[in-house]
Amino acid sequence: MSLRLHVVFAVFKRNFLSYFSGVIGYLFIVVFVALGSMLAFNDQFFANNIDSLDQLNLYFPMLLLFIVPAITMSVWADERKTGTDELLFTLPASDGEIVLGKYFSVLAVYSVALLFSLSHVIVLFLLGRPDVGQLFANYLGYWCAGAALLSAGMFASILTNSTPVAFVIAAVLCAIPVFSDRIGDLFSSLSLVPGFHLIAVILSWFAGLLPEFITNYFREHSLFQGMSLTEQLRDFNLGMIPLSGLIYFVSLCVFMLYLNLVMAARRHWAGGTKGAQMGWQFAVRTLCLAVTLISVNVVFANWNFRADVTSEKLYSISETTKKILKDIPEDRTVRIQAFVSPQVPREYVPVRTSLLGLLRQYNQAGGKQVEVRIVPTDQYEKEADEARTFGIEPREVQTERAGKIVSESIFLGAVITAGVDDVVVIPWFDVGTPIEYELTRSIATVTQAERRKVGILTTDVQMAGGMNMQSFSRNPEWRFVSELRKQYDVVDVSPDGPIEGDFDVLIAPMPSSLTESQLTNLAAYVTSGGPTLIFDDPLPAFDMGPMGLGQLTPRVPKRPPGGGMFGGRQQATPKCDITKFLDELGIAWDTGATVFDSVNPHPQFSDVVRKDFVFVSHREDEPRPFADESEVSNGLQEVLLLWTGSIKPREGSNIEFLPLIRTAESSTGVLGWEKLVSGSFFGQQLNPNPQRIEDKDDHYVAAKITSDGGKKLNVIFIADMDMISDTFFQIRERQMYGLNLDNVTFVLNAVDELADDDRFLALRKRRARHRTLETVEARTKTFTKQLQQETEKANETADEKLAEANKRLTAAVAKIEADSSLDAQTKEIRKQMTQRAEQQKLDVESANITTEKEQSIREEKRKTEREISAIEGGIKMWAILLPPIPAILLGVIVLGLRVAEERRSIVPERLARDVGKHT
Repeated sequence: MSLRLHVVFAVFKRNFLSYFSGVIGYLFIVVFVALGSMLAFNDQFFANNIDSLDQLNLYFPMLLLFIVPAITMSVWADERKTGTDELLFTLPASDGEIVLGKYFSVLAVYSVALLFSLSHVIVLFLLGRPDVGQLFANYLGYWCAGAALLSAGMFASILTNSTPVAFVIAAVLCAIPVFSDRIGDLFSSLSLVPGFHLIAVILSWFAGLLPEFITNYFREHSLFQGMSLTEQLRDFNLGMIPLSGLIYFVSLCVFMLYLNLVMAARRHWAGGTKGAQMGWQFAVRTLCLAVTLISVNVVFANWNFRADVTSEKLYSISETTKKILKDIPEDRTVRIQAFVSPQVPREYVPVRTSLLGLLRQYNQAGGKQVEVRIVPTDQYEKEADEARTFGIEPREVQTERAGKIVSESIFLGAVITAGVDDVVVIPWFDVGTPIEYELTRSIATVTQAERRKVGILTTDVQMAGGMNMQSFSRNPEWRFVSELRKQYDVVDVSPDGPIEGDFDVLIAPMPSSLTESQLTNLAAYVTSGGPTLIFDDPLPAFDMGPMGLGQLTPRVPKRPPGGGMFGGRQQATPKCDITKFLDELGIAWDTGATVFDSVNPHPQFSDVVRKDFVFVSHREDEPRPFADESEVSNGLQEVLLLWTGSIKPREGSNIEFLPLIRTAESSTGVLGWEKLVSGSFFGQQLNPNPQRIEDKDDHYVAAKITSDGGKKLNVIFIADMDMISDTFFQIRERQMYGLNLDNVTFVLNAVDELADDDRFLALRKRRARHRTLETVEARTKTFTKQLQQETEKANETADEKLAEANKRLTAAVAKIEADSSLDAQTKEIRKQMTQRAEQQKLDVESANITTEKEQSIREEKRKTEREISAIEGGIKMWAILLPPIPAILLGVIVLGLRVAEERRSIVPERLARDVGKHT
């Protein structure tokens, strides 16, 4: 019998209107929207300072455990309780039409609730500029997940005539797909139990009976992770619409609706011998349907088609990748072998999924020129030995399982080859690794005829590794150099003689550590037009130690190798005068001054990060922190600089000076050497709380310097050596502290620019736009500035009081000196006594002044924090209170109209009689 849509619509209308006939329906929607607001705009939302629904995405599956049972608990249970189910099934409608009508009614109710929750999106637009495409994918995922679970909630309702019981059963059924990934953790923990091993053997035997493509899927994908609703929502949360996710939700919905249909039709065959036979038939049919749906899901999961709807199209292979794949020579075949553990901790599931998905796209786009081999790799299998032959080792990763922190060894690496000698190994893909960039760069490297060369100038930094003569240990190679080797041939260049070679770009780290003759050789190469990337730093943090500033600091004298050991006292070696070299470049740089920034765009770090840690990003007071004119810097979003220097063009210099990175003008200043450091028993130490005064000036951290005049220049100068220290590679790979920094991207872009290799510039910068809570930042900026001003005022007051105390001490000494009645010996004795007494007073007064200053700063800081918390609290309050208001108003209006309609239907004589009774 064909499906009659008008019958389905009649059932739909009856159930949909009945849901809103009372207050309870509106109340559930109001609670759903209010809970969503509380989850979306929690304290972590403001701490992250990201304008997105990330926090709601984390908790939405659990929110469904409330709203789905609330909507579906009465859809069958009330019918059975009141006996109207018998009347319903006597109507001229098939069981399928009734089931579909009821399903569409609960789906419509859920859609209404989701529409009211769009107020979250309005709040995001009031706070900043979110990604519209990502929000669309988020809400599509919410709708699909709810649509699938509603069918499970209906099945729970048809099992009982009690709505509370139906609510509980629905919550339990929905919890299975919501928490199935944690079931996998439970099974992993149970595998340590002796008795459980036998069960695992039996399951393995059963798996051998399944088709090969299904067992391969379960080997490559954790079964319970694949069943998880949270895992299926992951792509939607990122801004993608995966076909496999849609198939999953449709499959779950079809399966549960079929169970509803079986239970609705049960009245036709229940009871007797025939009933038992029919029960077994439907059980077999249900099992067959489950196997069919699982097979369909496996097929589409292997296809891995995903529509990328983000604004930046971050999850589709770029035009750069397509071009490089197209340009592979016809006589060469690129082979990509990925060694991937079948199961990985929850934190690495997105990495594994993205890697496998991208590899399939490479396989399709590359055609016959690209072969992809995905190798499921267990630690103690032969595949692991094969991975180790390429230098791919398992990594120990800590994760939480069943409430415990455990360590797992997993493989997530790849090797790209094009012949015997052309090999690039990517030993590890971490959570922050730009996978497409790594794969595409590796393919380009192994297929190009000849690699470009990068020269590393040998300085005291020893970027390429070497012997540390101070500690008599070997320094490892910098991660920056290891990264360069993936694209370039890297060679060492000595500064002891004329700098010559066939390298395409020279990298000069800390030329301030060179000798005069070495610096002269470098200057000769640079002024001849040799492409050069120069790093220097007024205070390199990577060289600091517990005993004070390191030897690479330009203002700290250089100790001779092995100096000071075994009681020997050797004279310090003077460093070169870098001023002449800077004159050759046409720039000015104070080697002892560092830049600070009073504003920290990451509130969670405001109490633990010094103002000398400068975050450069797009802000209202500095809309152009990165030069749009240069491919090196345009498109960057945020870099972090540690005790960075500031450079500017020298007056009268005939150069082209293009600032690549500049700090915010309104909140930055410069700390001179005298304020930055102080002497101690252990040598020069950082001043923990120097007085900082903003100068309202531009500070250029990096610049492109060119000249075609008498001396040819092609230089990029960066006044912060720390920006490529190993720490920033770790932050980039692990996305530590929630930071997504462009330090590594900027420096690699600089190398490519100077080497005239622009293939990866756009691809390397490809990532989501940094969308912050601009409204919150603008409103809290005033109080942050006020704190800075009060701090400066407290410092100035303390300095004035100390100056007055010193002035009194000087006056007392001068008075003794001017007393002609005293002989020289008596004067000296009195001066010493006076100085000792006044110094004691000064010490006490200085301590009191410092205490008052610190107390004043603390009070002002607490006041500022209260003001900022009040602003965030106000925004949070309105973000939570406003969304439920439309649902409440609609409920009041509908109920008011219903009451008015009922009053109009009452006979006037009866209405007058009722009014008379009350009066």
